[in-house]
Amino acid sequence: MNDKKNAYLTIGLICGILLSLTVADLLKSDRLYSETENRVLASMPEFSKEELFWGDYNEDYEKYVTDQFIGRDKWIGIKTWTDIVLQKKEINDVYLGKDNYLIEKHNPEDYPEDLVNTKLEALKELVEMWDARVMLVPTADNILSDKLPAYALYYDEAAFLEQVKEVIGDEHYIDVYSALAEHSEEEIYYRTDHHWTSLGSYYGFRAWAEHMGRYAYPYNTSNMTTVSDNFLGTLHSRININVRPDEITYFSETELRPVEIVYDLIIKEDSLYEERYLSTKNQYGYFLDDNHGFVEIGTGCKNGQTLFVIKDSYANCLIPLLTNHYENIYVMDLRYFNGRLFDFMETYEPEDGMDVLVLYNCIHFLEDFRYY
Repeated sequence: MNDKKNAYLTIGLICGILLSLTVADLLKSDRLYSETENRVLASMPEFSKEELFWGDYNEDYEKYVTDQFIGRDKWIGIKTWTDIVLQKKEINDVYLGKDNYLIEKHNPEDYPEDLVNTKLEALKELVEMWDARVMLVPTADNILSDKLPAYALYYDEAAFLEQVKEVIGDEHYIDVYSALAEHSEEEIYYRTDHHWTSLGSYYGFRAWAEHMGRYAYPYNTSNMTTVSDNFLGTLHSRININVRPDEITYFSETELRPVEIVYDLIIKEDSLYEERYLSTKNQYGYFLDDNHGFVEIGTGCKNGQTLFVIKDSYANCLIPLLTNHYENIYVMDLRYFNGRLFDFMETYEPEDGMDVLVLYNCIHFLEDFRYY
């Protein structure tokens, strides 16, 4: 009888917990945005008979429940600590690396040869049309491979970049892989975020200057300004555990000249940096006001030279370093652009021409680069 009574009590307790969570979930308001995960959360899908039987209602509703579940952030943290106790080395496609590095996982099978060929065909056309230079930045799993767990898989970006160089030619290819590998012992990637640091972007800038035959502006790497010491980036958001935060630094020399910036043809600013982001989860947005479809920068450098950058967010902390080399810099993020790229570029090309730079990390290039 005692066993039967205990069984009933256990069932009742579980049902009570589930009922309490369900009621609490129904009573709470839905969240539009997760500061922890730095993304918009799924909203309640609109119900209809057609969507239920022939549409994506069930899938959309599952995403909604997953995103809006009460205490979601805490449950993510609990799951992560459970996985750590079980000695897992990878959680939510994030490797738990050495020296407290969180390193994004990139499965080789996610980047098949047909995808690579499609992207390189489009890149070749752009390069030939605009005499563009190409800087594709390796991700941390390639440069910091010694910090990965044993037998961790990663996409071979060194081999991919050899393909890139073969397709577009040495005269268009900027070798940033070698530059970063040479400094792999330094803080060139954030520990909690997928971006390179300002120091990493500086070595990319030096590689650009060497390739272009320019004298690189002498930024002082030993006296960089720290604007935050509590940055927890996108990779931390996936696992939500207590780790040592990153610092965000920048080169204050980039502020010596007054600049004029126009975001998306409307918003006017006078700084390359936006301090308001430092009090949010998305602190990397400090550089160039996060991501915009189109940015126009007047640098105050009166040399008559123009640069057009086609980029992902890796470019945001490098572009300020280029302001001492161009009078005008135009920045295009293709993720937010739906027009005809070449026609748009022609409207901003001065009579004496302009330099064009394609700047992505390798993975974002394979996933996001398109202009048709």
